[in-house]
Amino acid sequence: MTDLFPPTLEAAHARLAQVRPAAYARSRNHLDGAVTQLSPYLTHGFLGMPQVVRAVLAQHELSMDHKLMFEFGWREFFHHAWRLDGEKIFASLHEGVLPEDAYATVLPQDIRQACTGLPVIDHAVRTLYETGYLHNHARMWLASYVVHLRKVHWRAGADWLYAHLLDGDLASNHLSWQWVAGTGSNKPYLFNADNVARYAPPHWHCADTAIDTSYEVLESIARSAKGRIFSRTLAQSAAEPALATQADPSHFMPIDPSLIQGRDVWLIHPWNLAVVPAGYLPVAICATDFHNRWPWSAKRWAFVVQRMRALANIRWQASAAELIAVLQQAHSIQGVGNLHLGTLGAQLRLSAMPRAFADPPRRCNSFFSFWTKAQKVGLQTISSSSPQERLFT
Repeated sequence: MTDLFPPTLEAAHARLAQVRPAAYARSRNHLDGAVTQLSPYLTHGFLGMPQVVRAVLAQHELSMDHKLMFEFGWREFFHHAWRLDGEKIFASLHEGVLPEDAYATVLPQDIRQACTGLPVIDHAVRTLYETGYLHNHARMWLASYVVHLRKVHWRAGADWLYAHLLDGDLASNHLSWQWVAGTGSNKPYLFNADNVARYAPPHWHCADTAIDTSYEVLESIARSAKGRIFSRTLAQSAAEPALATQADPSHFMPIDPSLIQGRDVWLIHPWNLAVVPAGYLPVAICATDFHNRWPWSAKRWAFVVQRMRALANIRWQASAAELIAVLQQAHSIQGVGNLHLGTLGAQLRLSAMPRAFADPPRRCNSFFSFWTKAQKVGLQTISSSSPQERLFT
């Protein structure tokens, strides 16, 4: 994890400098393609989306219909949907290919243990556990297999995947699962052995397996209430990493209001790990309410806490109510909010997370609708940075 995604601002900027839009457009579907791998740094606020888009456009002349711009747009679209739908994104937006009760609500152990016998799935799960990261194409294959072949409800799969991802973003993750499931799109996403052979390395290939068939057959399976279980005789199980609802308490300290009384505080939280502006006292927080609901892997906790330790000597881990009570002792609280903070960000009146593209006030039901509105504004929203955006640079 530390080799692939060091939790430092230098590593984030190095990754940004390596973005190659033309190579991305050519190879993005291949597991060894030139994807940006910026997502952990975007999710955790090392970088802001306006900053990333401006940096890319400063080096490359791209139109709004470039594949990389689409990718940035999808992330913004998912947050647009979450902002307006709230908790609704954690339930099916509409009926999928089968009724809700046709799907199991528990993820089977052979999937969790990477021993389904289907190479593409077992390697995807092992990669997830080993690195905390998966190429987007592998995420789609995994979600499609879970929902359409094993008949597991998308929410069970989405919650499990989110917990192990280093870049887990509730909007991007859960709405992507809905897109694959067909509850957030107009059809199910399906894949077969030919698709895996085209985009994945040989040891992922699935010739002579149940997915070595046509899309017509896979469509009929997806629309059947009967799931398909694959042979596990050749697979060796992998232990699923444990999850934790809080970071190691040794990285935090008892809450002490006197440390911030009368001070101008810059609030650091798991989704705002960028630089601290001069003149502010940095205070890092983790709200236990959120993580009781959404536990993380040890890899993700290490990624976040290591960065927090580099930014702030004052670090508190407590409930949102306890944190709000003590933070009110400060002269002022500044920082960048995030939807993951829930009511905590609203009550502390943090600045809204800066966006790269226009955010329509009414819910766009499709990415196409969202992107059309964004293109009417063009790139004006990212051509000049607001004070909040400059804090990310």
